[in-house]
Amino acid sequence: MTRLILISAVGALAVCSALSASAQTAVARLEATKGNATAGTVTFTQKGDKVAVEAKVSGLTPGGHGFHIHEKGDCSSGDGMSAGGHFNPTAKPHGNPGVPDHHSGDIPMLVADASGNASLSMELGAMTLGSGATDIVGKAVIVHKDPDDYTTQPTGNSGARVACGLIARN
Repeated sequence: MTRLILISAVGALAVCSALSASAQTAVARLEATKGNATAGTVTFTQKGDKVAVEAKVSGLTPGGHGFHIHEKGDCSSGDGMSAGGHFNPTAKPHGNPGVPDHHSGDIPMLVADASGNASLSMELGAMTLGSGATDIVGKAVIVHKDPDDYTTQPTGNSGARVACGLIARN
């Protein structure tokens, strides 16, 4: 009996290890656009039907900054415009990610402290990693100069792009 319990426990541990090892993850390394000093890392992890977003960003002015996934994985232009518009495969209006109708690429604002550092940790349900129309791998993350008002269409009136990072599998 003890041997059976031990074998079952080892088997369960192996299954749990395999499941956590197969979790989909992707990372975007943010680099400043021309004339800015913003940098950071955004990590995305698929957790069931949600994606966990962990962001650490520095070099911002204190206060709110629009934070979005954009449709193209291209940060080659000096101003971040090569990343295109907000990622919106479901053709919804721009809005607060806390309400049902919003772009798949809408993420809550980053809020920088007096030293220009911001962090964000949350789970979002309008995006996926690795498959489907709402897959964000290969897209870009943009940090904007100004706060997102969540109502102005299609961008939230967030201003210039101060950092850009390509979302790539980890």
